[in-house]
Amino acid sequence: MMKKNVICPFCGCLCDDLGITIEDGKITGVDNGCSLAKAKFLRKERLQSPVIRRGNETIQTGYEEAVTYAAEILNNAQRPLFFGWSGTQGEAQAKGVHLCMLLGGVIDNTSSLCHGPSIMGIQEVGHPGCTLGQVKNRADLIIYWGCNPLESHPRHMSRYTTYADGFFLKNAFRERKLIVVDVRKTMSSDIADEFIQIEQGGDYAVLSALRAMVRGEDEIIPDMVSGVSKSQLKRIVEMCKGAKFGALFFGLGLTMSRHKYKNIRNAVELTEELSRHTKFTISPMRGHWNVYGANEVFTWMTGYPYAVDFAKGIPFYNPGETTAADILFRKECDALMIVSSDPAAHMPKKCVEHMANIPVIHIDPHKNCTSFFSDIQIPVAITGIEASGTAYRMDGVPLRTKKIIETDFPTDTDIISRIYEKIQEMRNSV
Repeated sequence: MMKKNVICPFCGCLCDDLGITIEDGKITGVDNGCSLAKAKFLRKERLQSPVIRRGNETIQTGYEEAVTYAAEILNNAQRPLFFGWSGTQGEAQAKGVHLCMLLGGVIDNTSSLCHGPSIMGIQEVGHPGCTLGQVKNRADLIIYWGCNPLESHPRHMSRYTTYADGFFLKNAFRERKLIVVDVRKTMSSDIADEFIQIEQGGDYAVLSALRAMVRGEDEIIPDMVSGVSKSQLKRIVEMCKGAKFGALFFGLGLTMSRHKYKNIRNAVELTEELSRHTKFTISPMRGHWNVYGANEVFTWMTGYPYAVDFAKGIPFYNPGETTAADILFRKECDALMIVSSDPAAHMPKKCVEHMANIPVIHIDPHKNCTSFFSDIQIPVAITGIEASGTAYRMDGVPLRTKKIIETDFPTDTDIISRIYEKIQEMRNSV
């Protein structure tokens, strides 16, 4: 049996044209998917039942016992931290916010480790963005800054930019120009019409120079700016001003390099300068498939996109203070619940050391580095494959992921709801 138009729950592209072959209730083939999609849909290994750590051993247990144990850990904590959320559906994210509110904890998503600075920059100066459909049909100039989409988002170019014909571009590969800005050559830079290789940490200076040249202030620009010649910068400005519709996409090479959110503010203001001459937009290349959804759900429930602290009974947001890595680094939290994420593989050593010293609840279908630090891991259905749910594409368009095969595993929404109800029972019985 073939199921068509399935949404891929891997990266922020949320490609919605996959064909999935199912035989005897199992996925045996993936059409239209990139290598990342195939790895996700065809992955066989998974945790089969909840496990609890006792000393150096892990013991299998039932879901009721696991939910009760998790509820006891959270109910006894003075400052619980809830982290992850970018690999699950919006419904589970909403339940997580409610649980955090009940306990007066801190809830953060993986934005604080990737595009958090992008959100801070956008909060200062706004976001002149557009949908990926607009880019596909109209953009005749694409800029990738600090990202390598051919490896991180393998179908971004074929669905929306370089190789995607649009309504107003019938032969996109020839009509569309591509500029790549990075500190090193990549697969994406190899196919660019213009590659700007800047020095490490030189993004802010190059963005500022481009803004000045767009305003016609060429005379104040030195011959070299962070490793880029003035003549190349001038050529880039002419390409941008001559385009009918330009789209700038940026990645972690811009958000996590020197100057962080100020880079994003500068890039947004460059977009605004260019829009005085033509149409230009800017968008982040979001990584996890529903990290944009986590920002949306947190914002419409608390007013803030990530790093929300309910310790005072009201939502408080201060990146650098209420972000998960900072709380773990200061050894501030006394319990940690992780949903669909692997912080042990990505956070600094001192944060992971504190994880090893506090109770950790891990809700995830698969074993990963964080499993080794977890006191309890509860396996759940894989959203987008075994459970339906709402996700937001990297351009902010909400999509409904489908359930394409049956499973006996509960969803993470179910597990979080049961933990919430169990804690309420505990508190009502006192």
